[in-house]
Amino acid sequence: MGGPFPGIAGLDTYALVDGGCRVEVIPSRGALVTRMTVDGDEVLYLDEATVADPAKNVRGGIPVLFPIAGALPGDTYPAAGEEYSLPQHGFARKLPWKVRQSEDSLLVVGLSSTVETRRQFPWRFDAQLTFSLVGSRLTLAFDVENQDRKPLPLHLGFHPYFRVTEALKPRASVETNATHAWDNRLKREVAFTGLDLTADELDLHLRDHSGAGTKLERGPGSRPVRLSWSPEFRLLVVWTLKGKDFVCVEPWTAAAGALATGQGLLHVQPGERASLAFDIEA
Repeated sequence: MGGPFPGIAGLDTYALVDGGCRVEVIPSRGALVTRMTVDGDEVLYLDEATVADPAKNVRGGIPVLFPIAGALPGDTYPAAGEEYSLPQHGFARKLPWKVRQSEDSLLVVGLSSTVETRRQFPWRFDAQLTFSLVGSRLTLAFDVENQDRKPLPLHLGFHPYFRVTEALKPRASVETNATHAWDNRLKREVAFTGLDLTADELDLHLRDHSGAGTKLERGPGSRPVRLSWSPEFRLLVVWTLKGKDFVCVEPWTAAAGALATGQGLLHVQPGERASLAFDIEA
């Protein structure tokens, strides 16, 4: 049984190790993967100050986006004849997850619905996230059980911040065959003609990226990162900011606002479970 150590701001942190690869996770900070190193190469970006301040949204690592990815129109959506409010990317990334199992290269954490979560998302659920490390491949397996009497809408995303230095962004790339996208800066649909990772801000939601994965080239001297995911992830988001040493490559199951629009929204039937996985290999 692997135990925690005091990490950033003294928060209990769990390490997964296999050979030259090390992954660190803080369950109490939204089950956040804070670090992934392969033979000394830092694969992830992290602003530690945002981890240390519980009032801030973490910028960096691998936030879990549940029960929504992205923002809702007006931060609201209808359910069972009432209107509910959810902040961008949901609450799972802000809440403490409970450790259920811990071993050298495995960590299982859980998040169950509460009176507080049901005020924002009126379903009873049990979510479980399993982090497993084999060689230099990290798998994040998300499992949710619908403990309610009505179908549970499932809108899930992962938001990994990969370390790509500003100097290397002109030589970095993300493989995709997409032809159109939602430009989240311009708030309109656009023809997709490529990714300019050197822009002041790039926030493109690729509508028709086909294939359950991609490859991020991080520039000379940095390991490329191969990503793969369950076929339920239908949207690929790429986000970066000028002056920041990261490129986010995010698989989502549906476009932003799905809980309000219903477009592409998955459902878990009462008493049933859904399982989705996301692999990162450097």
